[in-house]
Amino acid sequence: MSDTEVIQSAAERPSKGGGNIFARIALFVRQVVAELKKVVAPTRSELITYTTVVLVFLIVVMIFVTALDYAFGWLMIWVFG
Repeated sequence: MSDTEVIQSAAERPSKGGGNIFARIALFVRQVVAELKKVVAPTRSELITYTTVVLVFLIVVMIFVTALDYAFGWLMIWVFG
């Protein structure tokens, strides 16, 4: 293990007093809104690409699981008759 000390700035340290609950809720909402403003929606072509990748992956996984199901089913019939 490392014994290095982590130094946090005053803004990163959790407050010990807690403060007003409504002030903390308002701060949380402001931070959420600020983060949501950073979100960039995908373009139409990116959305089509992502959807295609997900569907192809889903089909591949379905084929793999189906093959395993048939293989184990055949194995059970062969072993237990």
